Amino acid sequence: MASKYVLAIDQGTTGTTALILDQRLSVKAKVNVEFRQIFPKPGWVEHDLEDIWTSTQKAIAKALREASIKGSELTAIGITNQRETTLLWDRRTGRPLHNAIVWQDRRTSDACNKLKAKGHEPLVRERTGLVLDAYFSATKLRWLLDHVKGAEARAVRGELCFGTVDSALLWKLTGGTVHATDVTNASRTLLMDLAKRSWDAEMCSLFGVPKEVLPEIRPSAGVFGNTKGVRGLPDGIPIAGIAGDQQAAMVGQACFSPGEAKCTYGTGAFLLMNAGPKKVSSKHGLISTVAWQIGDEVAYALEGSAFIAGAVVQWLRDGLGIIKKSSEIEELAKKVPDSGGVAFVPALAGLGAPHWRQEARGLICGIDRGTTKAHLARAALEGIAFEIYDLVQAMAQDIGQPMPMFRVDGGASTNDLLMQFQADLLQTPIERPRMIETTALGAAFLAGLGTGLWAGTKELKSSWRAGKQFRPQMKTEARDAHLARWRKAVERA
Repeated sequence: MASKYVLAIDQGTTGTTALILDQRLSVKAKVNVEFRQIFPKPGWVEHDLEDIWTSTQKAIAKALREASIKGSELTAIGITNQRETTLLWDRRTGRPLHNAIVWQDRRTSDACNKLKAKGHEPLVRERTGLVLDAYFSATKLRWLLDHVKGAEARAVRGELCFGTVDSALLWKLTGGTVHATDVTNASRTLLMDLAKRSWDAEMCSLFGVPKEVLPEIRPSAGVFGNTKGVRGLPDGIPIAGIAGDQQAAMVGQACFSPGEAKCTYGTGAFLLMNAGPKKVSSKHGLISTVAWQIGDEVAYALEGSAFIAGAVVQWLRDGLGIIKKSSEIEELAKKVPDSGGVAFVPALAGLGAPHWRQEARGLICGIDRGTTKAHLARAALEGIAFEIYDLVQAMAQDIGQPMPMFRVDGGASTNDLLMQFQADLLQTPIERPRMIETTALGAAFLAGLGTGLWAGTKELKSSWRAGKQFRPQMKTEARDAHLARWRKAVERA
């Protein structure tokens, strides 16, 4: 029998990855293509949809060449994407009305604060599982409707489409014939009723979003549409799986049972725990979201988000110039035994869970004449681990018991120094799989499930393979001193 291949498109914050798997779950190709970041003002982050689409096409073409297969040999396509990033485009031409407003963007912080001051946050949390923060999509969409000339009137007339990046890629891949999203991405907008998994009229009214711009919400696995008019791909390939990047990573990490958790260390860092088939609420600063929907089976998740993780390494590279490549950070940090008393709070885009402080800014403290760039590098890595420590503690409080273990993935998870420090802080073992591109892997899994290539989650769970485990080694006194310094620094950020 001829091999069957699945293409996963992992559209991330700084680049697009194309991953090709065969039916036996062997990786045949993996290609990443970066695209430009746009920073119009301090705290503003934008992407050009055409840059995203071009990077996607290039990644697909290179992956097909690397795998030595033709597009006609693809059985299905899965999409996973940077979440919350907000786009508005013309329904007739497909042209965006404005650059995408990226999830990191803070321009709508004041709008969120005004809604909080009016007492709307309790209802928002109860209905959507989220908090009123500029991180999420609704206030970004409202900003576009307010600031693009004629946009609101055109939206009401049904001439415009709103979507997160998955919706925009689905629109492009299907030649403008399908305007839809999956339930995981919809759950990040502040516009979806989390329990009903449908757009909520009261939330749309609160944020001033006309229902005419909204995509259809569908399960994460199943045929959304078929390719049409895409360069390098034949028409008719089913796009059969979609999930936001962190939920896709849960699928890729085979966290299919309640209590199983993973943390992805990418541009930001995101800890998610499978909470089972019913909506859950956090009392300790986390958010509730949909993990996935496969057929009628739904899983919810508790989530903690740190807005800046790998991005702090990029800043050390591009902003300060203390490294030339991100991969150099570990060797530089290893040149010193510790951070020399330096604390680095990586709040370059505010503090996310469990603090939710939009006004917070990055902080480096404890510097003296003996401080070197190696100390800064080590403090930056430690700052990422401290952020995750806070998330894990909040999650343990919500579930009423310590987390026994969790799995890690994402680019920064290859940093052994960071992973060991993380295990030391948490006093919890950490498992890293052999395949760390679990986000793309999850999108491929969903696409294969959506087309019947794989029978179910049990088959996928059995395919997960451990790579390396990190066990706690640090003495309690040293750990407590680290945590005390971090707490003082966070208060000042």
